[in-house]
Amino acid sequence: MNFYKIGTIVNTHGIKGEVRVIATTDFIDERFKKNQKVYLDNQAKTPLVIATVRKHKQFILVSFLDMANINFVERFKGLDLLVDEVALAPLDEGEYYYKDIIGAIVIDQAGQTIGSVKEIFETGANDVWVVQRVGKDDLLLPMIDDVIKSVDINNNKIIVDILEGLDD
Repeated sequence: MNFYKIGTIVNTHGIKGEVRVIATTDFIDERFKKNQKVYLDNQAKTPLVIATVRKHKQFILVSFLDMANINFVERFKGLDLLVDEVALAPLDEGEYYYKDIIGAIVIDQAGQTIGSVKEIFETGANDVWVVQRVGKDDLLLPMIDDVIKSVDINNNKIIVDILEGLDD
């Protein structure tokens, strides 16, 4: 079974078994919903079922079935939450899972390797792909059609056009 990270439990919240999660998924409402099965990233890949979900500041507060007490969830601090690959829904053309983009090699239109995508963060308008480069600062690429020319998931390759002003 393949698992994919959807968030990290950073702390507990209150005494009723809620945990604070920082989401690392691009489908928060689908991944964190009542009755969704998730797994702890521990040796056993412990399965958990989400009982409640609510947003609080930059966190998602989650509680799990049959764990309505802080004593059950305190040991989860620092662990990642995962979903099984089967839970991943098919995407439309031009949509990608973070797992498919992170680690991909970024190449400019002249065929020069720029680096690889090390992380993705969301902004109000569009996602920004952080490209790690050798001997240079990271390059921030907005996920817009003018910049991202093609994405080849099967070959782990992204072709980009570095617009003027992006690499200053």
